[in-house]
Amino acid sequence: MMRDQGADDPMLWILRRHYAADWSIRRTAHLWIAVATDPETDRAPTVMHDDVEKFVRELEDPPARVGRRVSLLSTSWSAERLDRLGDGAYREDRPPIT
Repeated sequence: MMRDQGADDPMLWILRRHYAADWSIRRTAHLWIAVATDPETDRAPTVMHDDVEKFVRELEDPPARVGRRVSLLSTSWSAERLDRLGDGAYREDRPPIT
C-alpha cells in the first residue's frame, strides 16, 4: 500500500525533504523507491531497497548508471506510435504486429 505524501510516515517525510533536490522518493509496504530528478544523471536513475539504511547509503552514493541514458520510449520512433499518458506511461491503440 502506498503511503500518502509522507503525512503518516515521518521517515518518508524526512527523506523527501532532505533529498528533494536529487530524488523523488516514495515507498510501499515493503520497498523504499527513489527516482533521480535529473534524467541526465550518470548515476543510477532508480534506487530501491527493502532496508531503509541500505536505501539511504545508496542515495548518498548511488552506483554508476548502466545502459542507455535515454529511454527507448522517448525516441522518435516511440513518439510517432505511442500516446504518452504520464511520466513513464505510454499507450498504443493499434494491435501488435505479428
